[in-house]
Amino acid sequence: MPVHTDHIRLLFGLKLRQLRLDKGLSVSELAQASGLSISYITEIEKGRKYPKTDKIAAIARAMGVEYDTLVSLKLSKKLEPISDLLSSRFLTEIPLELFGIDPSDLLELLAEAPAKVSAMISTFMDIGRSYNMSVERLYMAVLRSYQEMHDNYFEEIEAEADSFLTRYAAGSAVVDEALLTSLLRSEYNYRIEVFDRTTHPDLAALRSVFRPESSTLYLNAHLSSEQRLFILARETGFQYLGLKNRPLTYAYVEAESFEQILNNYKASYFAGAILIRREELIRRLQELFARPQWSNDAFLAFIHSFGATPERFFYRLSNLLPRYFGISQLFFYRFNNTAGQNVFSLTKEMHLTRQQGPKGMVDEHHCRRWIALTILQELAFLQQNKNFNGTLCRAQVSTYADSGQTYFIVSVAHPHQPHQHQNMSVSMCFAMNDTLREKMRFLNPVSPEISLRIVNEACERCGIFDCRERVAAPVILQKRRQTEAMRKALERLK
Repeated sequence: MPVHTDHIRLLFGLKLRQLRLDKGLSVSELAQASGLSISYITEIEKGRKYPKTDKIAAIARAMGVEYDTLVSLKLSKKLEPISDLLSSRFLTEIPLELFGIDPSDLLELLAEAPAKVSAMISTFMDIGRSYNMSVERLYMAVLRSYQEMHDNYFEEIEAEADSFLTRYAAGSAVVDEALLTSLLRSEYNYRIEVFDRTTHPDLAALRSVFRPESSTLYLNAHLSSEQRLFILARETGFQYLGLKNRPLTYAYVEAESFEQILNNYKASYFAGAILIRREELIRRLQELFARPQWSNDAFLAFIHSFGATPERFFYRLSNLLPRYFGISQLFFYRFNNTAGQNVFSLTKEMHLTRQQGPKGMVDEHHCRRWIALTILQELAFLQQNKNFNGTLCRAQVSTYADSGQTYFIVSVAHPHQPHQHQNMSVSMCFAMNDTLREKMRFLNPVSPEISLRIVNEACERCGIFDCRERVAAPVILQKRRQTEAMRKALERLK
């Protein structure tokens, strides 16, 4: 893979610095032997300058090494992880400026302590390989950090959405399938076709496919009206925002670059903003929060009134609640489950608070008391015993047994892939604090329809020994207690 010009300068500087140290030369001694200034040698070693051919030859003579050895991009074994990082897609594709990082600052950090940074990079890369972290997962983690850093609110995209609504759906006009289909066809020359999973079984997991060479959008015939509307709005977002580098499928088959991931997020954000208008949602949320009693059915009807899937609605909430209601300590997560099985997969998460909450786990079992899991169990029971094929909504105030932190959680569960008996729950969680109780009247006191539950992180680290929902022994907790007992015994020996 080609190496970026900035990285070539850094690689040369790292190699020069390492060779100089290996030969026991100071910067001033090398400068004197090569006839170059101390400041110039320093600039080279920090990756800020790349010397011309005659100066490289002078440095090589002063160091007693071959010219080709000095200019080769191959580093010593000690610095190989840095070389691997600089040769990878990561530094060239992740726009560090999004996080307020000047790329030159990162290069200088690598130059200042190359051996230590190299060891750290090697450790991170080993961890990634151990947990089979794909490039897509890395990109998604970077995107999630970007969202969390901005409280998942982007005024520039909101402004573009307002501009679109003013132009195409002024006043209270509804952005519906007819409008978006007409716009895509007339303004952007789209052809819209349908494919069926029975005739294209290998595409059954995809909701849509876009072929740019023919400007054809293929939609899965089994989409719900809400899913179809969102895909059309997202396609409109790609075009209206001028986002050229984009994924061609929904969901991802393979992410080719971080820019694709970021542009997909921007188009999806735009879609949510034109389908769920900011002013209307804020006004109706104020009315909802002012109610003294909580109703699961009423909240489900509230979501449906916006013509959105529960996941899309919760995501829109995460855009607006921090900015317009001061409710910033929240997180969102999604679980998938095959009906009748006791396996739950956390497939999406976003935390706007660094406090305790569901996170991806390896070789551990999420607490089965979480409302996001119990609602999936309830849905599976109703499907298997009552021929239920609808959507459930449940609310819970969860208090963690270990930390004492308390959250108000709203969870919605519905069939995800009915032909495979797959269900999904999406949940929005709010840290219980004075701001939340002040904004949401039904929490002060807690409304009767909201259940109260003591929960924990995972069975393996939980001390609730009489828990009927436990599916694994508390082995991590037991090991921690054994270690603590050993530490105390060692103290007594003193």
